[in-house]
Amino acid sequence: MNKPHSPSPRHIQEAPGPESTVDPNSLVAILHSIGGGVASDGQPWPERHQLRGRQMAMADADCALTGQRIVQELLLAAERAHQNGDPDQYVGDRVMEGLAMASLALTTFIQERMRPQG
Repeated sequence: MNKPHSPSPRHIQEAPGPESTVDPNSLVAILHSIGGGVASDGQPWPERHQLRGRQMAMADADCALTGQRIVQELLLAAERAHQNGDPDQYVGDRVMEGLAMASLALTTFIQERMRPQG
């Protein structure tokens, strides 16, 4: 029998034992909470009557909406700096295009997560 080329998958960090506590603001704890379907405020989706998969989809969309708002604010600030600021304050056409593409990608992701499955 052939041996696998890569090691078997494993968890980022094992679950803490009863005597140890994990800081809820540590990177690993935050990654686990994101994987568990937390919304942009770091809390589980508040509507409990939804199915678990739908709660996670709504939490993902909420996080993506927060990211989209940030991208849009950056895009607006960059455009205002281009129009009203010194020429050296302009971030460049490639960055502007990247911000627009990021916004489009987030919109597509949000649309997919908001659409009911099934």
